[in-house]
Amino acid sequence: MQFLLAFVVVAPLLGAVAALLPAPPGLKGRNPDQAVLRHGVTVTGAILVAALALTLGFDHDHPSKMQATTDISWIPALDVRIHLGIDGISLPLLVLTALLTFLCALYSYFKMPAGPSPKAFVALLLVLESGTLATFAVLDLLLFFLAFEMVLIPMYFLIARWGGAERRAAAWKFILYTLLGSVVMLLGLLLVGLKAGTFDMVALATDNGRGLTTSVQVTAVLAIGVGLAVKTPMWPLHSWLPDAHTAAPTVGSVLLAGVLLKMGTYGFVRIALPVAPDGMRTLAPYLAAFAVVGIIYGSLACLALARKGAKGDLKRLIAYSSVGHMGFVLLGIASMTPTGVNGALFANIAHGLITGLLFFLVGALKDRFGTADLDTLAGATGAALYGRAPRLGGLLAFGAVASLGLPGLAGFWGEMLTMFGAFDPAEGLSRPAFLTFMAIAGVGTLLTAAYLLVVVRRVCMGVPQRQAPEQATIADVQGYEFAAWTPLVALTVLAGLWPAVLLGLTDPAVQKLLAGGKS
Repeated sequence: MQFLLAFVVVAPLLGAVAALLPAPPGLKGRNPDQAVLRHGVTVTGAILVAALALTLGFDHDHPSKMQATTDISWIPALDVRIHLGIDGISLPLLVLTALLTFLCALYSYFKMPAGPSPKAFVALLLVLESGTLATFAVLDLLLFFLAFEMVLIPMYFLIARWGGAERRAAAWKFILYTLLGSVVMLLGLLLVGLKAGTFDMVALATDNGRGLTTSVQVTAVLAIGVGLAVKTPMWPLHSWLPDAHTAAPTVGSVLLAGVLLKMGTYGFVRIALPVAPDGMRTLAPYLAAFAVVGIIYGSLACLALARKGAKGDLKRLIAYSSVGHMGFVLLGIASMTPTGVNGALFANIAHGLITGLLFFLVGALKDRFGTADLDTLAGATGAALYGRAPRLGGLLAFGAVASLGLPGLAGFWGEMLTMFGAFDPAEGLSRPAFLTFMAIAGVGTLLTAAYLLVVVRRVCMGVPQRQAPEQATIADVQGYEFAAWTPLVALTVLAGLWPAVLLGLTDPAVQKLLAGGKS
């Protein structure tokens, strides 16, 4: 188990180095580009197999216990350790990251985005995977920060070199926002580590803030929270996200929404809640307020983009929807209750699956029509996907109803549990305030349903306009697309019908985390 976890974190880096080397003569295939893309599929596939083996070897009877741990001294002068481990909170995120990266590599093998050499593309994809997996596996504050920052450079280049229009401006906006937030977060992490005398996240969680004064905790949560809120993204620190998603290649959008946004909310659960509970309790009402504003703001922005004549970009619309969905995650965390935090973790996974699928689908639409502009899709091209490409239209409708929280699909449980958490928040939090937040979030669910149903009606339904025969027919779902999208559809249904698969893992770990390390 120790070796498997270390392999999952380190293997992508080794694979990235290998991707930059010339392919051995027997593995070149038809051309070097195909060889390096096949290498990306092989490495990410091996990491996914290792992550699944970790899941099978995980002690599911004790998910609150840190397992597969490695603890090696790295910088003795600062007591910084290479400390790795997984529990019921981090394991689902680890598997989600490995799955989405493999599906992106598989998709890219058949549909490589336009841009420079595939060598650099595959290497950057693997470095991004390593940083994300490390974020969910490390148990040292400074190591967490390094892993957290490690993903910025590869994502910057994926957007800037393989993105669409305005890609350079979007890439610069992405990296400047996240770097500035991270500088503030580093100060908060250093404050906690130096005041508590350790950077070990397990020891800090067990201490449960007893070694830190309330003022130190409030300052630390404020500083750490800014960096995490930018990555989440939380309104009003979200403005980099729509531009980044609109400009990013399809696989960049899938990974950005599917796993990178989860790093911010994971940090709130793993660090802020257990390490500085008094600071979180002080700032929780403000976090919840920003969260529900984000829910309403994201939904209204999507409604504005979806209306006829707005020239709204479908990728941009889904990006704004992420602001609203992550608002539910933050509301659950702010409730500081087991129900709310479990709902937040469930919503994290559900959002990764559903929004990953939606960005795959929008990428496919853009490839077929040459644009993601909603007015063009609904008007000039006469999309009417149900009639022209029924499988593609059906999948887009499925992704939309899953995203709006239809009961029986994964999106429902996260939103419901986070609102239940707000209905009865933790002791010391104002119940009238959180009831208000819950009511506002409830309005957000109605607005979410409204804009997603408008999108389905405009893009999927209707009668195609009369066009030339070559324009009237578009390709339906291809074999490689079916292979890349089917796991996301299946897991969305499975998590919706059998939520205990996830909640059975997260609940004991959350209970222990909120109880100060006591099972």
